[in-house]
Amino acid sequence: MKAPAAVRRIIETLAEQHPDADTELHYRNAFELLVATMLSAQSTDARVNMVTPALFAKYPDAAALVRAKQASLERQIVSTGFFRQKSKALLGMARMLVEEHGGHVPADMEALTRLPGVGRKTANVVLGHALGVPGLPVDRHVLRVSNRIGIAEGDDPERVEAQLCEALPKELWTRASDVQILHGRRICRPKPMCEDCAVRDDCDYYALVVTKDITKKPAAKRGRPRARDPRRVRTPAR
Repeated sequence: MKAPAAVRRIIETLAEQHPDADTELHYRNAFELLVATMLSAQSTDARVNMVTPALFAKYPDAAALVRAKQASLERQIVSTGFFRQKSKALLGMARMLVEEHGGHVPADMEALTRLPGVGRKTANVVLGHALGVPGLPVDRHVLRVSNRIGIAEGDDPERVEAQLCEALPKELWTRASDVQILHGRRICRPKPMCEDCAVRDDCDYYALVVTKDITKKPAAKRGRPRARDPRRVRTPAR
């Protein structure tokens, strides 16, 4: 893996390429972001953003959500997929917030991950974007981008999170996640667009795979020059 100074420089370069990097989920407070992030599992941010305005109008906080009927909640979130599991998790999350946290979203990793349906990635999203606590969410985009560039190694999200957090100052943790997610969506896709990448000169994948493939490509074969047919007579141009 690369040295911490190189990791920071790469993240800062990606931030210059993607100055608008931020969570694409729409929210006004920590509760709304928590709900939206839970709904985004196996769905898209765009789809969730279509569902949440009506959902938040009806259930603006944990106290309101805990009184919801599961069947009614399922109908509102059905288009996000896995709606039965999600509705059950949302109700359990709201109940625990009301019973143990006075209806407020705790600014603590351990407390957040004790909530039904909340894993470390979701907790990091809420901490970093809504609660001002450094957090580095690792999703499939961060896994792909960090491994390709060589600023982290492995396919375990917690391991990659730990590696990136160790290499970066806390104030860059959330930013590092945001820029890698957007880079993974726009540039470093499963089939990467390396020609548009601002950090390709620092990228292990580009150096070891892409460049190598380019040098391996055989030169185009030149055909033998055709023998002149003496029977053919060129007509002079008029």
